[in-house]
Amino acid sequence: MNLRHHAFSAIFQAIAATRADRWGRGLAQGAGVILTLHHVRPPAAGSFQPNGLLEITPDFLDRTLALIRAEGYDLVSLDEAVLRLSAPRTGRFFVALTFDDGYRDNIEHAWPVLAKHGAPWTLFVTPGFADRTARLWWLELEEAIRALPALSLTLPDGPFTARTDSDTDKQRAFEALYWRLRKQPEAILLSVISDLATQAGIDRAALAERECLPWETLRALAGAPGVTIGAHTLTHPMLAKHDEAFARAEIVEGKVRLEAELGVPIRHFAYPVGDPSSAGPRDFALTQEAGFASAVTTRPGHLFAEHADHLHALPRVSLNGLHQSDAAVKALLSGLPFWLWNRGRRVNVG
Repeated sequence: MNLRHHAFSAIFQAIAATRADRWGRGLAQGAGVILTLHHVRPPAAGSFQPNGLLEITPDFLDRTLALIRAEGYDLVSLDEAVLRLSAPRTGRFFVALTFDDGYRDNIEHAWPVLAKHGAPWTLFVTPGFADRTARLWWLELEEAIRALPALSLTLPDGPFTARTDSDTDKQRAFEALYWRLRKQPEAILLSVISDLATQAGIDRAALAERECLPWETLRALAGAPGVTIGAHTLTHPMLAKHDEAFARAEIVEGKVRLEAELGVPIRHFAYPVGDPSSAGPRDFALTQEAGFASAVTTRPGHLFAEHADHLHALPRVSLNGLHQSDAAVKALLSGLPFWLWNRGRRVNVG
């Protein structure tokens, strides 16, 4: 855990110690919150887990849902969340659960827990992952660094070298290279990671097969009680890094493909990566143009009445695998960390 996450842990503990999660609700909580999840599965072995923030355990999900229910909050579908924003009424604070990418463990480990608590959920699916053609590049990078004895690369902004002898070395190398590549055009990021994956002998299609749900399972899942399927582009690009025609095609064709494959209307969308460098006002307009009822980002924040005018740029709060504690959940549900992060702004769509 790096210094930033140690700081967040300290903030969560401070909020719990002062009970600010209770007395600060009126200031920061709003009408509801949309939670972001990715993987739900038992903890992996080994200390090199650079994508660990994207994984929570089934036990933590169980405790989180029990806590939400104990607080008297409503667990609602994304359709209901949008309805409550569009037609405000006095009611209890609500929580909507969303899962990105379409991973196998969402069915194997998350769904039984969700069913136990009667929790509706939305699964945002990328057709390219179901086809085994799109790139899980962040996992490719992890697997390559795990396998390679050292890194020596020539990047557009200069050379990159790193030792990968120990798990600590591997973690440092991943974080440094990840953020160097995130600053580059996406084509460069994909090319560099592709080269590393080839050096490490990683089969990219086999990685998608291992991690992601196949079409036959998605077809069985579509229309199941309490389950909503949403769109997550065709191939999972960071939209803001591409021109408008490419972004529009990814948004529209992903929706069309899902509706054709699954036979259900696709009303909701999640921006891949979803931070300001990956999705912005142009992309918000494109999802509205494509006919989605809502679109969610990963910009952190709770939902307020003002978001009714920004349904295609909704904030979400991540259930982070590095902070799997009741104190963290209570702090996240209070809204206080995001009120501070956003400097008191309720809406952040710039």
